Amino acid sequence: MTTTLKTIANTYFKSWKAHDFATLRTIFAENISFVGALGVANGIDENINGIKGLTSIMTDVVIQHMWADEFDVITWYELHTNQTSKPLPVVNWMHVENGKITQIRVTFDPRPLLDK
Repeated sequence: MTTTLKTIANTYFKSWKAHDFATLRTIFAENISFVGALGVANGIDENINGIKGLTSIMTDVVIQHMWADEFDVITWYELHTNQTSKPLPVVNWMHVENGKITQIRVTFDPRPLLDK
């Protein structure tokens, strides 16, 4: 199960970096919820729109480490943006059920983005 969870998480990050929103839709549950430092989103459309918004300033995502257990994946990564000179360290937690991401929680210090 851990390999499958990491595969889903890697698909999420690769699709995000490639602006491949169609693939993201295939790994999101209909009722996916997101809570993060910059807002909340419920359902596939709100989540895709939120990712599209962040993609407009993202220049790269560099995964530092990924941990997975029975239903959850935690990823530590660096978010590179055109708004900050240094990458932002981010922690992303995903909950996966039946091969679909149902919840995403993200934490990071948003001050470098908000100061712009």
